Amino acid sequence: MLFYFGYRTFTEKPDQIIEKYGIQRVHHRILFFIAQVPGITVNDLLSILEVSKQALNAPLRLLSEKNLIKMVQADYDKRYKLLYLTQEGKQLESKLSHVQREQMKTIFDSLGSDHQKAWIDVMNALAKIRPGQQQFNAQINKQRN
Repeated sequence: MLFYFGYRTFTEKPDQIIEKYGIQRVHHRILFFIAQVPGITVNDLLSILEVSKQALNAPLRLLSEKNLIKMVQADYDKRYKLLYLTQEGKQLESKLSHVQREQMKTIFDSLGSDHQKAWIDVMNALAKIRPGQQQFNAQINKQRN
């Protein structure tokens, strides 16, 4: 119950922002992960989000039509599409993430760093079994090398 209401609070302000753009939470997730891994392939994004190609097709098309993302053919293989945020997409994603980071900062500032560490530990325990988390970590490691 608490997780549900906490999640609703965490997503409320970003949902209000994206509504003005005519997009939904799924689009927010896509923007977020493209921002984290610029140049990510569509296939890798599918793996991270743990969704089918069919489920991702329409949201990607809409984000492209709204000039929030761009798809570029990979130089190394024309079959791969690389995803990037446009300038407008970067600004929107930054605004959405800022709202959520500030929310968490306010909470942890009031509760203390022990609570922040405990929360991160809980989130890591929940996320570690997800194939998408493992794929995301692989993408981040690939970018670092």
